[in-house]
Amino acid sequence: MSTFEGVFVNDQWLQSQFTQVELRKLRTRFISARNEAGTVTIQDLPPVLAKLKPFNEVATQDDVNRMLTDSYSNLDKDLDFEAFLRVYLNLQSRASAKMGTSKTFRTTSSFVKSSATTLRHSISETEKASYVSHINNYLGEDKFLKQFLPLDPATNALFDLAKDGVLLCKLINIAVPGTIDERAINTKKLLNPWERNENHTLCLNSAKAIGCTVVNIGTQDLAEGRPHLLLGLISQIIKIQLLSYVDLKKTPELAAMVEDSKEAEELMGLAPEKVLLKWMNFQLKKAGYKKEVTNFSSDLKDGEAYAHLLNVLAPEHGTTKTLETKDPTERANLILEQAEKLDCKRYVTSKDIVEGSTNLNLAFVAQIFQHRNGLTIDKTKSSFAEMITDDESTSREERCFRMWINSLGVETHVNNVWEDVRNGWVLLEVLDKLAPGSVMWKQATKPPIKMPFRKVENCNQVIRIGKELNFSLVNVAGADIVSGNKKLIIAFLWQLMRFSMLQLLKNLRTHGQGKEITDADILQWANMKVKQSGKTQMESFKDKRLSNGIFFLELLSAVDKRVVNWGLVTKGENEEDKKLNATYIISVARKLGCSIFLLPEDILEVNPKMILILTASIMYWSLLQKAKTEEEDRPPAEEEVVEGNAAMEEAASEDGVNQEKEETVENDNE
Repeated sequence: MSTFEGVFVNDQWLQSQFTQVELRKLRTRFISARNEAGTVTIQDLPPVLAKLKPFNEVATQDDVNRMLTDSYSNLDKDLDFEAFLRVYLNLQSRASAKMGTSKTFRTTSSFVKSSATTLRHSISETEKASYVSHINNYLGEDKFLKQFLPLDPATNALFDLAKDGVLLCKLINIAVPGTIDERAINTKKLLNPWERNENHTLCLNSAKAIGCTVVNIGTQDLAEGRPHLLLGLISQIIKIQLLSYVDLKKTPELAAMVEDSKEAEELMGLAPEKVLLKWMNFQLKKAGYKKEVTNFSSDLKDGEAYAHLLNVLAPEHGTTKTLETKDPTERANLILEQAEKLDCKRYVTSKDIVEGSTNLNLAFVAQIFQHRNGLTIDKTKSSFAEMITDDESTSREERCFRMWINSLGVETHVNNVWEDVRNGWVLLEVLDKLAPGSVMWKQATKPPIKMPFRKVENCNQVIRIGKELNFSLVNVAGADIVSGNKKLIIAFLWQLMRFSMLQLLKNLRTHGQGKEITDADILQWANMKVKQSGKTQMESFKDKRLSNGIFFLELLSAVDKRVVNWGLVTKGENEEDKKLNATYIISVARKLGCSIFLLPEDILEVNPKMILILTASIMYWSLLQKAKTEEEDRPPAEEEVVEGNAAMEEAASEDGVNQEKEETVENDNE
């Protein structure tokens, strides 16, 4: 009986978009596309892709060729297997759009639903100019970048500068300070391809760690300076920076907008941009403005909402002239003049307001909020702000799990773990991603859910699947998740994350033989690796000696000798030196290719959960390199057997799992 070796790629997100059946089939197609030179280029792909779903349903070979020509300027570029998969995903999203359906393909639902700024292939010159201005303002005095700044928005200098990866790494640190240890960034005027790739790998893994969607963006895309992808990523980073204060923890005055604890809970679960709209309407109501602002585009085009907002927030600069003006462009100019008096940066031009630029209007409103939110909180509502106060450790874990879930590419975006998991739906999506076929979608209810018992049904199924996966869930019921029991939610999410990592390692270690990987295996592997070149060992994932970081630096050095600069490492003898090592460890691991979401404090305090995941992530990367080498050395003749078996597997599963979710009861409107 034939056994299958796993097909693996370096990017964990990319790996998660496909089943092994699909990866084997695509790898076979990739190899079949090789030209006489033994390589695969974009121009070799049309006859191969045209035979695959969904292209064969909606496009001819000529259509595929046109889509490739529209998407890629260099058709002679050599592709490796990962690049081929990204091309496949890119075209699949376009084929989905062509079908004009809300249903997405199972393996790429997260890609299709990703933000428009990432998907579009034309760029907005006004957005580019705004982002260039932001970069010049915030990074103009950077020790390394100031030699290249200010950038000229009329040129492609932004895209050229981004090709080395330094700019994006620095921008991430402006958005969320301390995310990247800048000692790990390769900074010099002329970088070799290896150093550039390290910077881009560090950038993408760090971007995921702060909440960016980096779907369909690879290191090669950044190295080539592809404008639409770069602007999409830069837009997300800047958005995270500008919306960082639209949060009850950082701005407790937001509690002034709620009347009771139920409304406070709802506010906690809203995305920052939704909170910003709620704030804007709260202030406009004070000003007597009758319309509701529901978006940052068409509802702001006439400028009336802006005029009322600025008048109520800054009455000392208030004027009736803005509203009396009939010409929208003239009104927009007056709005910008009034905003300047509040020291708000000009993210928009009058043209952007009149044309309804969503991204730039959002940035402008966020700046107004940051400079003057006009909120005051009285004692009667201060308790609402205190509702969301977690201890530091719990808050860190919520952030870690939130970023991890969002990185998986599930359809639902999590804004607040405690609120967003309570209806069970997003947990079912995660379980379906990690254990395909485990969810009975016909018995699930998709939000919005009006009937409480439907939430309990969803969560009961979550618990059932957890038990089938051998999670420790003694005396835990779906109602515990619905009620928002933080302790139990953390315990469940931790077991989910651990299961995900162990499954990846299981596939790598055994090539499909089925041997389970245990925590002890990970511990033994790490000690064995370090023993070969280092001096330290760890007794367990609770070993307090790990707080100085030396063991993990030796482990990283053992899997890649050149990745650690030992001249930057401290002895870790005091808290300050330990923290320096901890921040360096995280950035070096991400630079290597590990997708991790812990913070330096998790290493300093030796949080055993996060220590295990960090170790397992390094192990996964190390073993993946070996698996990829074996994959590359595999004789092409074996592909015929793989393709035949993959086709049989696909046929057996296609009529079942793929269709079940489509028949789900999507809304509970009864």
